[in-house]
Amino acid sequence: MKKFYYLSTCDTCKRILSELDLPEDFAKQDIKTEPITAADLEALRERAGSYEALFSKRARLYKERGLKNQTLSEPDYQNLILEHYTFLKRPVTVLGDRIFIGNAAKTVAATQEALHS
Repeated sequence: MKKFYYLSTCDTCKRILSELDLPEDFAKQDIKTEPITAADLEALRERAGSYEALFSKRARLYKERGLKNQTLSEPDYQNLILEHYTFLKRPVTVLGDRIFIGNAAKTVAATQEALHS
């Protein structure tokens, strides 16, 4: 599986997409116009180890709903990600069994190295 999950309205995602220069065989999914499915999310969780690893605690809705003051379980993280695209930490790059989550410089560098090595 070679897939890039991103948000087309996010400048950071667009910048990273440009920097990565993904090969032609990569599928790209804009999670705003094509929401992530439960099956896709489960496949990501298997690679990431948990739903929490895929969850963005920087999302505006996370703060607005006061979720930081709650103890969330794995099913909570799963349901929130499926409920609204903003809860998926972006971008997510899947390269075979490897997964790269988020926009930290070291994550982008590791993705770049994995893609072009």
